[in-house]
Amino acid sequence: MDAAHADPARQPLAEPLGSHSLPAGLRHRIRVAVVGGAGASTGFFGWYVAATHGLVASEAYLPLAAAMLLGAAATIAIWRVYSRVAAKLLGIGEAAMLRADAYSFLAFYALWAYVVSDQNSVSSATGIATAMLLLWIAIKVGVLARFSLTVRAVSAVFIATRVPIIIVAMLGAIVIGQRAGQHWSPQHGLLDVLGRWDAQHYLAIATVGYHGKDMAFFPLYPFLISRLGALIGDHFIAGLLISNVAFFIALAYLYALTKLEFGDHETAFHSIFYIAIFPTAIFFSVVYTESLFLALTVASVYYARRGNFITAGVVGALASLTRVEGVLLALPLAYEVWRQWHERRGTTLARGVIGLALIPAGLGVYMAYLYALVGDPLYFQKVQASWNRHLAPPWVSISNTLQDLSRAPIASSGAINHILELAFTLTFLALLVVACRTLRPSYALYFAASLLVPMSTASLMSMPRFDLVVFPAFMLLALWGRRPVVNSAIVSLSLTLLGVFTVFFADWYWLA
Repeated sequence: MDAAHADPARQPLAEPLGSHSLPAGLRHRIRVAVVGGAGASTGFFGWYVAATHGLVASEAYLPLAAAMLLGAAATIAIWRVYSRVAAKLLGIGEAAMLRADAYSFLAFYALWAYVVSDQNSVSSATGIATAMLLLWIAIKVGVLARFSLTVRAVSAVFIATRVPIIIVAMLGAIVIGQRAGQHWSPQHGLLDVLGRWDAQHYLAIATVGYHGKDMAFFPLYPFLISRLGALIGDHFIAGLLISNVAFFIALAYLYALTKLEFGDHETAFHSIFYIAIFPTAIFFSVVYTESLFLALTVASVYYARRGNFITAGVVGALASLTRVEGVLLALPLAYEVWRQWHERRGTTLARGVIGLALIPAGLGVYMAYLYALVGDPLYFQKVQASWNRHLAPPWVSISNTLQDLSRAPIASSGAINHILELAFTLTFLALLVVACRTLRPSYALYFAASLLVPMSTASLMSMPRFDLVVFPAFMLLALWGRRPVVNSAIVSLSLTLLGVFTVFFADWYWLA
């Protein structure tokens, strides 16, 4: 994300044993051959799938040759362009990046497993192609981690939190008493624990389009599921891939933003670790919008903080196409424009105005779509009545929760939900007060708006999940987490609740 995160030890990955006895030019040609061969393998794979399904004649060798040559040329071009960009971002030599990244293309040779196997279905082809792509990305991340402290930190937090959460969710669905309902399917097995509650709405939109109450859910996330699902042949797996990749990106941006603000790796690491183990962090790895929305909001503020106002506006528009709260990014962007214009003048104001105008564009696109679909651009708001939500002052939601709590038996699940909603809300209100005195005003403004807007629906339902994406709160906690006692308290409480809440979600108990 910026060159400052490059590891001081910028040595290239070790060459294979005995390779140093070869001339440098020959070693480079070998790497080109490996990358080109990976592309040729991909071209052959594509031709083979088409030929075995009657899309091209199996005796048509000219298309085969063209596919292999095009694949080889494309992978070499991707290798060179990617290495050039990555080397610039990491502040290392392009030659070192070319040497290191060549290893990632070995993943493409896994496509031959389909060719030599007895499987010839389209689903098998898309399955192995998806696995190959994930392996390719994983190797690339590993290579980047060799050079970048940021990537190492983000990768460590991602793996150390996502793997246990998924395991706990699966074990919870198997061992602990379940509520009535479908808990797993023959198609996805135990992975179905990651598709509870609102995930069904997003998958339905991606599969059959908008209808009924689904119009309360904004379109970018299901649109991405639909496109990727069509490519790999499975909308549910597509949703999981999008959520988890987006969460990795969100962690990277949050790490970079926190380090930009406070200047040290320890605070940046604490910020991403605390958000990854927050009690409701299960939502980052399931078919929900939390990961995508967090990635877009943090990225928008990051670019605004660096003075890239138009980029911040474009990313903000995508955020407002993901959730209505995305329009709140106009607040931190407006502050950064005002402050940086006073410091720099020049084109700052013009670029800032363009960026600010772009942020509500995503919301505008969805409103125009709803007007064309049902004749009401605000229908996404009106359908919230299905969940007993309507516009009201923020304190009304607290008052309603207290009234509901007074009427419910203290040991009932409804009372427990109300207690959790109230506890999370009051905790974040307290953090907001401190944030207004501690954090940069742009962060405090976004914190306040992100908390008060969902509270203005006459209900605190889902507040533990809404709090999850209020990233300035985790920057504040990271500052406190410099003290070992505070860090231990945050980690122990968060991990305990995260385990419990993950089991709740997996067993179809309403969480947030």
